[in-house]
Formats: sequence, structure tokens, C-alpha cells
Amino acid sequence: MSYSQNPVRLTDRPSEIKQTAGRDALGSFAPKFAELNDDVLFGQVWSRTDKLSLRDRSIVTVTALVSSGIIDSSLTYHLKEARKNGVTRTEIAEILTQIAFYAGWPKAWGAFRQATEVWKDVTDADDARAAFGQEMIFPIGDPNDAYAKYFTGQSYLAPVSSEQINIANVTFEPGCRNNWHIHHADKGGGQLLVCVAGRGWYQEWGKPARELHPGDVVNIPANVKHWHGAAKDSWFAHLAMSPDGENTSNEWLEPVTDEEYGRL
Repeated sequence: MSYSQNPVRLTDRPSEIKQTAGRDALGSFAPKFAELNDDVLFGQVWSRTDKLSLRDRSIVTVTALVSSGIIDSSLTYHLKEARKNGVTRTEIAEILTQIAFYAGWPKAWGAFRQATEVWKDVTDADDARAAFGQEMIFPIGDPNDAYAKYFTGQSYLAPVSSEQINIANVTFEPGCRNNWHIHHADKGGGQLLVCVAGRGWYQEWGKPARELHPGDVVNIPANVKHWHGAAKDSWFAHLAMSPDGENTSNEWLEPVTDEEYGRL
């Protein structure tokens, strides 16, 4: 596999929230209010992500708006921001249910009408993926379509670095695993896996499978037949790195059968 396309940086985080809504709507009528809205509320308070994450700020803001009975376009905006900041469909339903008991049932009903519209295109799989994405600092990435024929189930790929050594975050849905395969090399080569979230498996040909958890490191020598993937009841993600070697190549082999996998 090559993981060199479209690398992302761990520093790719918004350092400052840019907002122009105040100036767009009230710039000529109330310029000071517009300045405070755009530059202070969003430019300073919302941008303090080292103190409180955007996701947590969205939850606090939605709670405050609903509790105050503000169920208008401003709530719609902040519900959309909450979704963008990682709040899942399941979580917003729980949040609004909790609010209902403290802020009032009618307010929650009004908020639910907006929330169902904001999250209307989200499936159970989307919700589970978003929830898992909150467990790690690396992005899940896009469906791993280029290598889909070598996987059982759905996997995702997010290039992390293409300098010095190629690094990618590979995410597996529950039950997903790659085929048996070999990283060939005359010298050096092989693969290094660093587990970052969830629970998974690694197995070398003729040896028992090894259960994997966040923080585990797997050193895979060159020319060893093996496979890796998620547990049947858990998402799983690992960083994959391919050390330099001489005459390196990957050989994809047969899938891990349902019978083999089911015995784990």
C-alpha cells in the first residue's frame, strides 16, 4: 500500500474561528455589536480550543439556547455547528432529552424538530463512525476504495505523513479485516502498526491471533504472511508505517474466512 496522497497534519486544527455574520447583518446599523459578535465572541471565546473543545462549546451553546427558549434560526445554526464539530445524532437526542427535564418539555420539542432536520441524512453507520472518530486525534478519512477488493468489510484511509516515512491511519468497521498478505523485501521493509483506538486483531500464518488495544505496537517482519483488522464487535484504528527496504512489494493473498475469523 502507498499512503502518500493528500497527507494531513496534526496541526491542521482551527486556531481562530472566522465569523462575519455580525458585520454582514448589522455592520452599518450596529458596528460595535457586530465587532463584538465576530471578533470577541467567535474570534476570541470560541477560538479558545485549548481550554474547551469546539464540540463541548457547541453542546454548552445548544443547552443555553434551548434552556432560554431560543428556538429560532440561531439554534438551527448552532445545531449545524454542533454536528460539524462532532456531536452525533445519538448524542444530540440524549442532550435534548436531558434538557427537557430541566428547561421544559415544550422547549425540547421545538429543539427536536430542528435537530431531526439537521441530522436527517445521518444513518446508524454514520453515527457510529462519528462516535468512534471522537476517540482518536487522527481523522478517519475516506472509504478505502482503492484497496476494497483486499478487505472484508468497510475500511477507511487517512494519510498522515508522506515525508521521511509514509504514515496512514487505517480504520476498520466492526468485523472488517484485510486479506492475508506479505510485505516482501530483500532487505529491511516489513510494516509497523501503532494501535490508536478500538479493539482489533493481528495474526501471522501458523500462529495464534493477538488481540490489539490502543497503545499496542506490532512489528511485522518482511516476508511474513499475516492479516490485521477489527474485532467483530468493535471499531478499530491503527497507524500503518512501511519502513524502507530493498526490492519491496506487497502480495495480497486469500481472504480471512468467516470460519477462521469467527473462532477468534
